[in-house]
Amino acid sequence: MTEIEKLAEVLLVDDHPADNFYNELIFNRVGCAEKISVCLNGQEALDYLTTRVDGRLPKVELICLDINMPVMNGWEFLERYERLPPENRAHVVLMMLTTSLNPDDRSTAEECETINGFASKPLSEAMLRQLLEQYFPGRFVDPNGG
Repeated sequence: MTEIEKLAEVLLVDDHPADNFYNELIFNRVGCAEKISVCLNGQEALDYLTTRVDGRLPKVELICLDINMPVMNGWEFLERYERLPPENRAHVVLMMLTTSLNPDDRSTAEECETINGFASKPLSEAMLRQLLEQYFPGRFVDPNGG
């Protein structure tokens, strides 16, 4: 088996437990993350990203963000996220992963420099592998050759 440099941490921000469970399965099947954390809304995610544990901020490298959530939705999260200090946002790839069929959501996401990608649920292994290849080139080798 080929050695890979896994992502230190992936943060799933989605209010649907079933979606989070399924996405965790996909990440675990691909084997690309040391740690997978879940927040159920944008406010929880902001709190998580800005809270130091043992003097350190989380080492999130990839955020999968839903749009429609209670308390703070994906767009509200992005407004606040963009105002965070650089140390909270450094080296983070942000993927909007949603069921939204609203074309305005896709065009807004494409115009937002903070958002690296926009995809419709459900996440698939192929989508994840493509994302890893695009934003983390050379770090992941598919042991199955695909």
